[in-house]
Amino acid sequence: QVQLVESGGGLVQAGGSLRLSCVASTSARTFSSYTMGWFRQAPGKEREFVAAILRSTSSTHYADSVKGRFTISDDNAKNTMYLQMNSLEPEDTAVYYCAVTSAVGFFEPIYPKTYDYWGQGTQVTVSS
Repeated sequence: QVQLVESGGGLVQAGGSLRLSCVASTSARTFSSYTMGWFRQAPGKEREFVAAILRSTSSTHYADSVKGRFTISDDNAKNTMYLQMNSLEPEDTAVYYCAVTSAVGFFEPIYPKTYDYWGQGTQVTVSS
């Protein structure tokens, strides 16, 4: 069982920035093998993909709505993944979740059902 703990959410004005962190309770070797992603869910909406690192190809993937504004990264030494969010918009308001999967190979890392473990979520609110 892997526990993921997010932090870094909060209230920010439009145009501002936040950096979310997600710490995994696993070994560095195991953490470095995971494909990891960030998702978000706004009130009354389904959970949607934000960004991911596909481990098999070391490639990053972004939703069109955040491309150029958000950056996903990880630090294996700290078992931590990050989501740097710049130029925030009111439409980015949501609960943000980090997730990891041990699935291997090439796949689209954009579907929630692919992921094995989830964090509890952190609220991001962007005021206009």
